[in-house]
Amino acid sequence: MKAKHILFITLLLLAAIPPNTHAQIPGLPNPSATQTIDQEIGLGHAIVTYSRPNVKGRVIYGGLVPYGIVWRTGANTATEITFSEDVKLEGHNLPAGTYSLFTIPGKDQWTIIINRAVKEWGAYRYNAENDQLRFTVKPTAIHDKQETFTIQFANATSSSADLQIIWDHTTVTARITVDDDAKITATIEALMNAEHNTNLAYFNAIQYYYTNNKDADKALAWIKKAKADVPTNPAYHLFESRFLLRKGNKAAAITAAEAGLKLATERNFDEYIKLLTEALTTAKNK
Repeated sequence: MKAKHILFITLLLLAAIPPNTHAQIPGLPNPSATQTIDQEIGLGHAIVTYSRPNVKGRVIYGGLVPYGIVWRTGANTATEITFSEDVKLEGHNLPAGTYSLFTIPGKDQWTIIINRAVKEWGAYRYNAENDQLRFTVKPTAIHDKQETFTIQFANATSSSADLQIIWDHTTVTARITVDDDAKITATIEALMNAEHNTNLAYFNAIQYYYTNNKDADKALAWIKKAKADVPTNPAYHLFESRFLLRKGNKAAAITAAEAGLKLATERNFDEYIKLLTEALTTAKNK
């Protein structure tokens, strides 16, 4: 009886231990290692900090992680996501800030929850009143098993990236987009209005205008200045050829590519020899 009484008291004491005391003990490895990832998007950053459990032969969704129940999206402390500037998440406006990323997994649909309460252990104290944003996405089945729970950024551009949650045989994706074009364009135009500029400033401005299909005439004017200030860079001939071809001026595009190819060859710039050869072929075949 005494042994049973001691066991009962022990179990009561263990049950009274708050959940976060099961966190990592200094000097011992964390069974679900923590990772922080940082993705530059536009002029800002998206940062995710989360813990990474392993499958270990278990049934994950519908088992270890029940369907229809709010989940911490990982292990230990609820996954944390920070946006340094306002973004759109799957088309929904989200102010800059740090949030918890909760989810509700389902067979055919997941609910993504962006919640203002942070540093939450698990989802035990999740409160929907703190939700900043909720939306649903469709999960995608993947053939190869992802043993370790993974959150990553994929398909990154200067204005967007995919936030992907991958575990076992399931992937969930949410698109992050930013609209920094007005700010970037204003910065570029202020730089380009200077009498002279650096090679890097010219290159970044011209590349941004080309990638985002912006004013070709402005870009060509900047290319003219860049070629005068930095005459040894064949990159400007490459962009000149591309912009001219975009405007429909095939002959001038060919001339620009040929001049750039000559310069790249003289300076042994293998990368630009390849790119300008391709640009010349494209212009001739247009």
